[in-house]
Amino acid sequence: QVQVAESGGGLVQAGGSLRLSCAASGRTFTIDAMGWFRQAPGNEREFVAAITWSSGNTHYGDSVKGRFTISRDNTKNTMFLQMNSLKPEDTAVYYCAADRRFRLVTSTRSDDYDYWGQGTQVTVSS
Repeated sequence: QVQVAESGGGLVQAGGSLRLSCAASGRTFTIDAMGWFRQAPGNEREFVAAITWSSGNTHYGDSVKGRFTISRDNTKNTMFLQMNSLKPEDTAVYYCAADRRFRLVTSTRSDDYDYWGQGTQVTVSS
């Protein structure tokens, strides 16, 4: 089993920045990729970004390209999401997830991820 836990959410004004962290523990050697998803009230869970654990290849959702940066520190089993130029529409609960399966391209589908954190709230005020 793998456990993942997010931290770093909060309240920020539009145009500001936040950095989210996701710490993985347990059988972390089974992780192939990790990703960030978000869900606002009344909306479906949305893909934000993903990173392949070994190679560091990244993939972003269209709504965050150029503003968010995903990265990882393999030595600490931790993934990060640097969020810049935040907009009110970025307000959501942000979830960290881990995928065990090898894929040629990291998945954008939440159903493909095996382990999930509890989520951290990000609120962007206008």
